[in-house]
Amino acid sequence: MQYTEGKLGRVFQVRIDDGEDLLDTLQVFVREKEIRCGFVQFIGALKGGRIVTGPKKLVLPPDPSFETYQNGWEVFGYASITPGPERAHLHYHASVGKNREVMTGCLREQATVYIIVEV
Repeated sequence: MQYTEGKLGRVFQVRIDDGEDLLDTLQVFVREKEIRCGFVQFIGALKGGRIVTGPKKLVLPPDPSFETYQNGWEVFGYASITPGPERAHLHYHASVGKNREVMTGCLREQATVYIIVEV
């Protein structure tokens, strides 16, 4: 186990609007505000995107199993912000659902906002 201790600093509330990419928009925000580490929680809806729902097989390094969702899904999730060699790294985990179908995993590559995502 490894750990570090910190203190609560700046707190932001962010609204991401219809058509914006959740992942890109938050990466730009984190860079512009010079955030080095932190924690993000978000709720809203996504038009579509890609999510890793686990590895294809239980081996290291993992070969991710990508799933695509489209046509409007509810979303709630979390992201950690950790220092990286060149910039802060955001690692997202979320659940997306539509009707009775639900997927949980790591948001990757694209997550286009539908109406609004509140961060």
